[in-house]
Amino acid sequence: MKRLMYSGAGLLLIALAFLAFNAVSSLIFTDARLDLTEQKLFTLSKGTETILAGLEEPIELQLFYSDEATGELVALRNYARRVEELLHAYQREADGKITLRVIDPEPFSEEEDRAAELGLQAVPLDQGGDKVYFGLAGINAAGQTQSIPFFPLDQEEFLEYEISRLVQTLTTPQMPVVGVLSGLPITGGFDTRTQQATPPWMVLENIRQLFHIESLKRDVDMIPSDLSVLMLIHPKELPEQTLYAIDQFVMRGGKLLVFLDPYSEADPGMGIGPGEFGEGKASDLEPLFNAWGVRMVPNQVVLDASYAMSVGVGEERRPVRHPAWLSLPQSMMDSEDVVTASLESLNVATAGFLEPLKGATTRFVPLIQSSSYAMPIEAERFATLENPEVLLRELEPTGERYTLAARIQGPAKSAYPNGIEGHTDGLKDSSSINVLAVADTDLLADRMWVQVDNFFGQRMPQPWADNGTFVINVLDNLSGTDALISVRSRGRFARPFTVVEDLQRQAENRFREKEDVLQQRLAETEAQLAELQGPDAEGVVQLTAEQQTALQNFMQEKLLIRKELREVRYQLNADIEALGRTLKFFNMGLVPLLLTLGMSLLWLWRRRRSVKIR
Repeated sequence: MKRLMYSGAGLLLIALAFLAFNAVSSLIFTDARLDLTEQKLFTLSKGTETILAGLEEPIELQLFYSDEATGELVALRNYARRVEELLHAYQREADGKITLRVIDPEPFSEEEDRAAELGLQAVPLDQGGDKVYFGLAGINAAGQTQSIPFFPLDQEEFLEYEISRLVQTLTTPQMPVVGVLSGLPITGGFDTRTQQATPPWMVLENIRQLFHIESLKRDVDMIPSDLSVLMLIHPKELPEQTLYAIDQFVMRGGKLLVFLDPYSEADPGMGIGPGEFGEGKASDLEPLFNAWGVRMVPNQVVLDASYAMSVGVGEERRPVRHPAWLSLPQSMMDSEDVVTASLESLNVATAGFLEPLKGATTRFVPLIQSSSYAMPIEAERFATLENPEVLLRELEPTGERYTLAARIQGPAKSAYPNGIEGHTDGLKDSSSINVLAVADTDLLADRMWVQVDNFFGQRMPQPWADNGTFVINVLDNLSGTDALISVRSRGRFARPFTVVEDLQRQAENRFREKEDVLQQRLAETEAQLAELQGPDAEGVVQLTAEQQTALQNFMQEKLLIRKELREVRYQLNADIEALGRTLKFFNMGLVPLLLTLGMSLLWLWRRRRSVKIR
């Protein structure tokens, strides 16, 4: 009886101590947080902390979330909770400079009208007309607003970047300035072939909607310090004073976006005005790039059979695949970089490739790459090329993926440590440069990504690729501070089954290799049949015994390869099913068995101890 009383009193004391600890800790450790996730998903990055530390005026953030309407949408509700938790982290870190309001805009309410007024997007929930709001609006002390219309669930990696970008935009609401120095007629010109004036390129019109553009001359000797980004397009044969000005702009911390090209098909090949660029179709920044630890391999164009575009070669001929004109899917882009993660396709033409130099102090980060079924060739081949199919037959893949666009960041030396004549007091190095280089200029031309229709005098663009979005993304990213650029992509809260994905990826790679072999054999066989067979006098195609044998052999070979493809798919499912059986064994068999053994041992130990006490 005494043991029972002592045990009851002990349990009561433990319960009281536990409650007391919780009460005291809730008062003392109010703002304490412990983030045990692998990628520190609930911890603000250093870049965001820098942005919040620089806030001088208060900002109000209003999270509009249709809480009642999303009662059955579990995934959306979980994501909304994570967004709210992250916004509370911003509020805590801002030390009183940020206030947060969470608003449920019910239908036909003033809150719904306010959400629409702030630019938030209502997403239809069902055919009944119900709509869901899940966006963020920010208001600064001057009453200026910025918004994230809707938080898409598939862009979770960039959640912190988008919120930090909104906050930074509210602190500096003026339109960013982009300086443009171009060797191509992007502002419009005169087409000597058609003898007609050409309109400005649509990519420039897109830029003009979001940025203030300041045009620079090719002989500029000082880049204005108020530029948010310097954008160089096809900078060929620039004078030394201009190269020095670009170098010093980058050394001062200026952001540079440069489009180079070993063979620019958009270049008219002649001067586009008095004092403009020369006749060559290649451009480079070799003296600057050498100092910054990177180079565009000269006179080399990348061929890629995997993503060759179909192009027309005449009215009476079928379209052919052009291995130097590439339509690159999202898998060829960096999915973790905010600039390329949201893109679906990007078209380039006769693009070169970039590579880091040995001993470089900068960090080289590829953004866009070719497939491994690629090879470089001399750029001069395209001056007289008539049939792109010739290049496909000559293509011998090297197995290497070539970088078409990359970030270059980190400490770097000036290309002119001793200055130039008349300018000897310049910066000799920089602790961190920020350059984004693209080895193609043709991706900017309208014909590579957009169809422009004329509607009662208005130019109506109809994009069919994401080239324009890519340029806007880069300028938007570079026009922010170094702190914002450093945020970029974070991890996902939902962890994928990486082992299953690896199995699928391996099988898909094998499937793709088999498929490529099949397509190649099919093309070779069709070419042989086209050479052998021909219509008779009455226009009827007759197959000889040799042709019939070749056709039968090909059909048999095709059936064998299809069987191999089915076997690859079967093996994929077999591997995944084996993994599933193993997981089920651990979850349903081994773990309960271990728990049962543990409980049995505990019972035996307590029984043995009870016997000893007696």
